[in-house]
Amino acid sequence: MPTSVQISTARSPGAGWRTRGRRRTLARVDDVDRALERRIVTLLDARAADASICPSEAARAVDPDGWRDLMPAARAAAGRLAAAGDAEVTQGGAVVDVATARGPVRVRRPR
Repeated sequence: MPTSVQISTARSPGAGWRTRGRRRTLARVDDVDRALERRIVTLLDARAADASICPSEAARAVDPDGWRDLMPAARAAAGRLAAAGDAEVTQGGAVVDVATARGPVRVRRPR
């Protein structure tokens, strides 16, 4: 299965790089990431207009056995959809930035 990030040993981050602990990673969108985005949209389409989903629902639909490993990618997919204006990520009912939110989040259609 393709991974959603590439690990680099670069010493200083540049454009497109983010820090994860002491390692630097370059974000890369692959087939699994796109599948997660499509599944989030499909799940939202199947729900009432004011309903939300958990990113884990998309991860479970894409890979029922390895869904836990997909959770960071599922949250990132929700973040990309939110950045495009196709979804909102919430926590406790308030819209949040999934990149900085800690703990469980929900995904809903924009209101």
